[in-house]
Amino acid sequence: MDSVNIYHERQIREMCALHALNNLFQAKGSFTKSQLDEICKRLSPNEWINPHRSMLGSGNYDINVIMTALETKGCETVWFDKRKDPSCIKSHDIVGFILNVPTEYKLGFVTLPVRRRHWISVRKISGRNWWNLDSKLSTPQLIGDDSKLLEYLRNQLQSNDKELFLVIKKGDVERSPSLISGST
Repeated sequence: MDSVNIYHERQIREMCALHALNNLFQAKGSFTKSQLDEICKRLSPNEWINPHRSMLGSGNYDINVIMTALETKGCETVWFDKRKDPSCIKSHDIVGFILNVPTEYKLGFVTLPVRRRHWISVRKISGRNWWNLDSKLSTPQLIGDDSKLLEYLRNQLQSNDKELFLVIKKGDVERSPSLISGST
């Protein structure tokens, strides 16, 4: 399968969480900015400056917004303890993955001393290969089969400042508590 058949939103402003969610569900409009802003308001209704997004209202949504949005689609997230090897993940039960990674801002060739966070989705498409659907990429990037996914996740999780969240169908944690083998 080539990337032409894969839905892939490109990065606009600080909307990487929105793009990660739409790319994960492979559909434009799975979520909108106004839906994510509404979730922010519900999470902190009495806050003048909402702690779940950018002060300017331009995105930069946190994991609480992503988790709440996923719940509306019958999914939930499980934080992955990166002290474990990703081989313990039973990928056949996974809808996809969301990675949170640091990102740098550049002005021309100068890297600014501002560090922000960026959301990336990874999912299996057509039941065969995993794809990196990072909105900062010009096109989706093929990761490969399950063994290549493990290699990719190991590489990503070597960095202490990256976080991995498993996206699963709601109720799968209760039905399958061993989503991560070796868990108690």
